[in-house]
Amino acid sequence: MEKPKNSPQLQVLLQTVSGKLGIPAETLQHDLEAGRFDSAIAAMKPQEAAAFQQALADPKRISRIMSSKQAKALYEKLTKH
Repeated sequence: MEKPKNSPQLQVLLQTVSGKLGIPAETLQHDLEAGRFDSAIAAMKPQEAAAFQQALADPKRISRIMSSKQAKALYEKLTKH
């Protein structure tokens, strides 16, 4: 999958998630683009962090999630001009 362009929709998503996690949007974006989830996981509630880490540890699960209609719709929305 190609890297989404820095669209206004992506910025809104980053602002929303960073606000929920209490992480600066720039830090979150930089970490996620580098494939690091440490700052996001550290800011999550323990149950959320455990579920996220469990999902990351299961490639088949990630594939199912990324293949879902919701994930595809979000990707299309974020990469649309």
